[in-house]
Amino acid sequence: MSLRENGTAGGDASDAALTRDAFLDGRVMIRQPRQGYRAATDPVFLAAAVPARAGQSVLELGCGVGVASLCLAARVPGLALTGVELQPDYAALARRNAGENGAAFEVIEADLTALPADLRARSFDHVIANPPYYAPHDPPAANPGRDRALREATPLALWLDVALRRCRDGGHVSVIHLAERLPELLAGFAGRASVTVLPLAARAGRAPRRVILRARKGGRSPFRLLAPLVVHEGASHPGDGEHFTPEVRAVMRAAAALPFEGG
Repeated sequence: MSLRENGTAGGDASDAALTRDAFLDGRVMIRQPRQGYRAATDPVFLAAAVPARAGQSVLELGCGVGVASLCLAARVPGLALTGVELQPDYAALARRNAGENGAAFEVIEADLTALPADLRARSFDHVIANPPYYAPHDPPAANPGRDRALREATPLALWLDVALRRCRDGGHVSVIHLAERLPELLAGFAGRASVTVLPLAARAGRAPRRVILRARKGGRSPFRLLAPLVVHEGASHPGDGEHFTPEVRAVMRAAAALPFEGG
């Protein structure tokens, strides 16, 4: 999915700790830490799930180095993008990546539990998030930045509450997370949004390990569970190469939207 370059290319000595990776077949180029939290396919899937249109506003909670928002901008030009990121170094990289990709992306350094007053006064057409996967009791990651990015310090229910509060009525909240957390995710939206779930299965016949939820704030439609989207072809990984299914290759390479069938 990514083309990795030497971090010093086109930069200064401080870039030695970074790589520059290609997403969406090079439509988006991302600088991210060589060691630490590194974006892969999840933010690309998240961006592909958002039913945004030109002229709409998008808020990303926990934007990291900006991959999801910048991939969304590559698919849908003309969006007003805002991101919230707790870690200063990741927030700085998100701003840099936005500039290098020619995207207008406002990145606010803040804890989502203590958003600035001016941000709390705003509402958005879309709110997106890839909340941390590690539980508080899981063994720590070796890199502190990676551990902080992936460890759930703020409860998942609070992530969803903040997302819904910042989303306008009739707008959409899109979230990618572990399939095992689906009951909590649904509970967080209960009575506040209509929800469509797209499971992601690594291969045909395997249980999904990820789910993407698209929730419409204030919606009253019945809950919809879609057939799993199979990510890789074949029963096992035969060697080098990505081996994506055609549907996923279109998402990863051609910036296609995910098939939510109008959910």
